[in-house]
Amino acid sequence: MKRILLIASVILFVNTLNSQNSINASEIIRSIKEGKHISYKNTTIVGDLDFTFMKDLLQNLPTKKRSFWKSNTSNTLEKKIKVAVFFENCTFKNNVFAYIHDEDSSYTFVANFEENLVFKNCIFKETALFKYSKFRKNADFSGCKFFGDTTFKYANFIKDISFINTSFIKESTFKYTKFNKNVSFANSIFKESATFKYTKFKAGVTFKNSRFEEDLDFKYTQIHGSFNITGMYVAYNMDTKYATINGDKFNY
Repeated sequence: MKRILLIASVILFVNTLNSQNSINASEIIRSIKEGKHISYKNTTIVGDLDFTFMKDLLQNLPTKKRSFWKSNTSNTLEKKIKVAVFFENCTFKNNVFAYIHDEDSSYTFVANFEENLVFKNCIFKETALFKYSKFRKNADFSGCKFFGDTTFKYANFIKDISFINTSFIKESTFKYTKFNKNVSFANSIFKESATFKYTKFKAGVTFKNSRFEEDLDFKYTQIHGSFNITGMYVAYNMDTKYATINGDKFNY
């Protein structure tokens, strides 16, 4: 009888875990620290999800604010995320940080992703910062909706990456971003101004049926490989000054 009760308790515990639809961001960070791969579906993440581990790193840094330009040293601390990260149909109620500049200490904290990173059909309610991040394996933001401030400025996508069917509700920037593989923004929506200034597409890009409902900045953009803009719509101004496609002047 005790054995039957034990089995029933285990089943109940497993079912409770499977039915859980909310988790605190701190639990995800704890799992990353323990070297566990991250995988969640149909889950709401509560609290700031900070991939930079800023709070942990600050504990071992000088408390006095430093002038890095005087000492000719870097103020950037990079954290390697060495586990695969997978989110599907998840909602992030608070901020998602892979970049933080701390005004108090003047340090900048950046997260780099060493394994696959997937945010598929996810909703970002607040800020999502991936500035300066390196994505060494595949990355996927397809079907996501960014409701807050969003930046991939200076990000470096080394492997496959997708932004298909992605929506950016506020201004979005990919300024100075590098795409080493072909990337698709097909069917994506940019509600406010979008910036791809100085962006480098090294193996082609598609904006097929993408909608830019305000301005689009392609100034100084470099595109190598295929360039698909079939059905692309730009509501206001599109700046292509100094932009090139396979070495030739950009004509739109």
